[in-house]
Amino acid sequence: MPKIRVLIVDDSAYSRQTIKKMLESDSHIEVIGVASDGLDAMSKTLRLKPDLITLDLEMPEMDGFTFLRWLMKNKPTPVIIVSSFSDSKTVFKALEMGAADFIAKPPKISSPDYQNMVKDLLVKVKAMKALRLDRLSKNLEILEQEGYSESTCVPEEYNIETVAIGSSTGGPSALSIILTKLPSDFPASIVISQHMPKGFTNSFAERLNSICKIKVKEASEGDELEPGKAFICPGGYHMTFYKRGKKVFIMIKESKQTDKYVPSIDMMMSSLVNIYKSKILGIVLTGMGNDGTAGMLDIKKAGGYTIVESEDTAIVNGMPAEVTKAGAAIRVLPVNEIPGEIISMIKKINTQNKDN
Repeated sequence: MPKIRVLIVDDSAYSRQTIKKMLESDSHIEVIGVASDGLDAMSKTLRLKPDLITLDLEMPEMDGFTFLRWLMKNKPTPVIIVSSFSDSKTVFKALEMGAADFIAKPPKISSPDYQNMVKDLLVKVKAMKALRLDRLSKNLEILEQEGYSESTCVPEEYNIETVAIGSSTGGPSALSIILTKLPSDFPASIVISQHMPKGFTNSFAERLNSICKIKVKEASEGDELEPGKAFICPGGYHMTFYKRGKKVFIMIKESKQTDKYVPSIDMMMSSLVNIYKSKILGIVLTGMGNDGTAGMLDIKKAGGYTIVESEDTAIVNGMPAEVTKAGAAIRVLPVNEIPGEIISMIKKINTQNKDN
């Protein structure tokens, strides 16, 4: 099996050396070059033809944004952004420009977070082998489109009170496509587990909140689920739920080093089933691995409704394919059709409730 050939672009010598050491700890990855700014990266990209580029955004001469814009136009290549927590807002701008994923800046080797970051980086690099750049660019075009088409084949027998969405690689753009199409009076609560490191989910939630009609926030301990509000699980934690009277609240749980997926989509969905039973719409979007499969099975067995993103638009089709293979997907739809399906279901439910 050929090695994944990586070009590291970063103005920090420490970051270049540390990322190189992390990557070369896996025998399936080869660092074929390093660059200290965008201009250097342009020439090395053309000469070395890497399979993947790790990219710092803040650099002299030519910054990461200028290089990324050039790259996507002239030599489309999967990109993983390397960003500090303080620059977390700029990460999502880069994702909207075509970057596939991101990681936090490498900590000191002595840091307790070091090994977790090595694991995270290697998983993301390997996920890029399954990434479809044509789908990424297509989704960025969809994100710029206005409106949606309502589904004409929504079943009658569902009564949805909450929507649970799980996503991983490629998730930020897919979530943006869906959430920006939902109306401000959306009559169900929404909970989201997006695989993302600590320190970035608050900026992601703020970004979505600024472009969506519904309210979007990073979930906190004790938040009450409410219609028209979307809660994103904090990176590095898990999100579960508890009921007090007729109200449902969020519980944030510490993750363990042995946890395969953080935040866990399965844990979020299974916890919801214990409270809402059949009144859940579960959605699994793009991503690597099988997180969400057990949770979607639980939702379907409880009588809820399930949707997975189709391979037509999934940037990485691992998670949706696993859900489908397990028989847990009731509907398989391209990401641009998912908002219409959600809205049509909820609208039908509202009409039924008013008639009763």
